[in-house]
Parts: sequence; structure tokens; C-alpha cells
Amino acid sequence: MLNIYDIKTFEVPTKLVSGVGSLKKLPELMLEQNINHPLVVTDQGIREAGLLQKVEELLNENNYNYYIYDKVKANPDVETVDKGYEEFSKNNCDGLIALGGGSSIDTAKGIGVLSKHGGSIIDYECGKKPLKKRITPLIAIPTTAGTGSEGTMWAVITDHDREVKYNVGGPLLAPQIALVDPKLHLSLPSNLTAGTGMDALCHAIECYTSHFAQPLTDSVALLAIEYAAKYLRRAVANGEDLEARYYMAEAATLAGISYGSESAGAVHAMTQTLGGIKPEIPHGEAVGALLGPVMLFNWMGEPEKFKRVATALGKNVRGLSTRDGALAAIDAVYELADDIGIPTLQELGVKEEDIPKLAEAAEKDPQTIGNPRDINCECYEEIYRYTFKLGE
Repeated sequence: MLNIYDIKTFEVPTKLVSGVGSLKKLPELMLEQNINHPLVVTDQGIREAGLLQKVEELLNENNYNYYIYDKVKANPDVETVDKGYEEFSKNNCDGLIALGGGSSIDTAKGIGVLSKHGGSIIDYECGKKPLKKRITPLIAIPTTAGTGSEGTMWAVITDHDREVKYNVGGPLLAPQIALVDPKLHLSLPSNLTAGTGMDALCHAIECYTSHFAQPLTDSVALLAIEYAAKYLRRAVANGEDLEARYYMAEAATLAGISYGSESAGAVHAMTQTLGGIKPEIPHGEAVGALLGPVMLFNWMGEPEKFKRVATALGKNVRGLSTRDGALAAIDAVYELADDIGIPTLQELGVKEEDIPKLAEAAEKDPQTIGNPRDINCECYEEIYRYTFKLGE
């Protein structure tokens, strides 16, 4: 465990521009970053939803010569990033616009790395080859309130050959600008709103209770928890609720910032490795299924903090013992997941015979280090089996 007297660092290398209608600031921000020929990184779903058209209209109105790379898929892989870099180079682009969820933003981050350093994105796995230059100017425009990738220093990349997801990261990877317009979230279906919202909530809870927590990360994490508790149900129930969309967008960005320069904990160790082995499983919904069970395992590592999480989640813990207050936080998460229809692991396609392999992979994930309670392969297997029982 880290000592409170250890020297810590906290960086926010990204300029945050947010608010209803803030997309209209895009041309001004491009000028600020000296972007003249951007590659727009997105996916087919964003195109079909009409969101890409909104960006294209702004670019056309301002006479920008741009190119579109819309081959992004969930859990972006090495090939997707490397091919995106080929398109960036072939078209002589000088900047990046990421439009979409975490997959589009992480893909753009990877392309930005290669545009400055060359090679393949697999070369930069977990700092194996360190970044020496800031990535090509990137404006990240999230269309979901989930990963918070617009404000993080990390990109998660899938290597199908090894069935793993790995991180590329550091302050030099962060987008230069995050442009957060909740109007772009209005078309998001309820199931994706639920899954991405639970991902944002999990980032905040894990980072608040992590060994790597510090006062600055605690402050943004707690506010993200409060926003998610108050507004996620509304956003799921009524996709046109702009107030709920606004605060969930803020929650996601704040939770992303709460990562700081470190990592989360066991939930993300489990779901990140799960996504590498079974990439068809949606990350956010897997997070939602596992968050409560992991909290039940973890609360003894930071009982006072878990009690404070209960308050942020809207529970009245006055008069409760630290233990009962901490358990109230877990109850609140179970209630939220149930209310917004988070599926079980079984419904997501995980099979009981998968558990030993998944537990072994989770133990090896670097985010295990930040977990507030000591955890090993046997513990991960215990959590998976408990989660399965809940789903029966």
C-alpha cells in the first residue's frame, strides 16, 4: 500500500471545453491547435446516427480539407490503429478529431502516437517503448458518457493474437482538447447509456478507493459519483433529458480525470482482460455486472471511504457503523444496476467454464496493483463465481 507521505503527481494535460452546444467551438479550437487537414476518427454507428454529419457541416462551412476514417470498432485493435495511421500519413493530415466513444478516442490517441513516433502501436504496450513526444494535435469529442477517454492519459488496445487488452499511456498521450457537448449524447440508446454510465461510475469509485488515490483525484471522483447517482437513471429512462445528459457527460469526464496518472482496480482488471478474451462483450455492461461484487470484496480495504461513497450515492448513513455504511454503498450500486437493466455475466455470454482463465488473466492485469484489498487469482475466481450465483 502507498503511504500518505509518498510524493504523488497529478497532471491535467487536456484543455476541457464543455457545455450544451459547445460543438460549434470546433473550428475555433482547430485554429488554436493549428489543425488544417484533420483525420476524423469515428465509427459506422456514429455516421448512421447523423453525428458525423454535424461535424462535417462545421468543417465544410469553414472550408476545411478533411478525411474520414470510420473503421473503428468496439475494443479497437492493433490493426485498426495501424491502418488509421496509414490513412493519416497517406492523406498528409496534420491533426486528429476523434468523434465517438472510448473506442474512437483511443484509436485516435494511438494514431497520434504513431504519427510522432512511427512503427506499430503494439511497440508502445505498457511503456515498452516510451513516448518521447506529445501526440499530434487531437480534439476528442465524446458521444457517450462513459470511458472519460477524452480526459485520460490512457488508450486501451486489443491484441487478438494474444487475447489481451493493453494500455498505452502517459501525459504525452492525452488529447490536447476535450470538447464535451451533451447534445451529441441524446441519440444514445438506453442500453448503451446504462453501460457507459456504469463505466463512468466505476472509474470514480475505483479511483477514489484505490491505493493511488490522492486529494485531487478524490475530489473529482466524489463529484462524479454524486452526478452518476443522481442522473444516470434519468438519462436511461429519457434519452432526451438534456440536463441528465449534461451531468452524466460531466461525470464521465471527471471520472476520467480521477484516474490521474495511475490506474483503477479489480473491476477494470477483470473487465479489461475479459474484453481481450471475449471482445464481443460490451465493456460497460460487464463493468456494471461486476462492480457490486468487487465492492463487496473490497470494502474492508478502505471502509471509511466506502462509507463516504454511500453518501455520494445518496444513502443516509447517519448513525450507521463504518461497516454498515460501507455495505450501504454496495446496496446502492446493486439497486442502480438493477434499475437500469444491467445484464448478468451469463446474459452477456460469459460461461462458468471460462472463470479459471478469466481469473488468471485478471491477476496479471496491471490494474490489480491499485486495488484497495489484496487480491490474487483465487480471489478473482471467487468474485466471478459469486457474480454467477447472483445471476442465477
